[in-house]
Amino acid sequence: MYLIIGLGNPGKEYVNTRHNLGFRVVEEVAVQLNLSSLKKKDKVKSFLAEAKLDDHKLILAQPNTFMNNSGIAVALILNWYKIPVEKLILVYDDVDLEVGQVRVRSKGGAAGHHGVESVINHLTSNHFTRIRVGIGRENPAADVSEYVLRNIPLEQQEPLTLAVQKAAEAALYVISSGVESAMNKYNT
Repeated sequence: MYLIIGLGNPGKEYVNTRHNLGFRVVEEVAVQLNLSSLKKKDKVKSFLAEAKLDDHKLILAQPNTFMNNSGIAVALILNWYKIPVEKLILVYDDVDLEVGQVRVRSKGGAAGHHGVESVINHLTSNHFTRIRVGIGRENPAADVSEYVLRNIPLEQQEPLTLAVQKAAEAALYVISSGVESAMNKYNT
């Protein structure tokens, strides 16, 4: 069993922000698997859908917690379904990648992403797959908190839509072919 969880913020005011690209990737995975919408599950503080890919059962999730508390929901889901942390695929935005880039990693630190920090802290592990969607940054020295919460500007909508599709494909490829193979295919 695998858990694909996209990070974002709940609420209509965040739907079109850069910080909600993880949510959009999970929605795209659901589309690619011909699933209906995710359903709210209060016991795990998330919206969930279940699916199958080949012989693997998948749980798709969007935490119903704010980004900086994402680890609460991730830990609840892993515990509820008894999924090992190594079967977690975490999808999120990354200011250190150019707009539209997609990168797959097998483990690592949070690199300043507070949602990922929360997940690592609640799981007491960083041994999970990450799929990062690049959103760039305006000023390398500036605080990014306001930038990530702004709506995606028109000139970034197409490259980020393509990146969301690519990240969804990468998540499914990790499951079917393994993280190393996905890194070789998508980190070019």
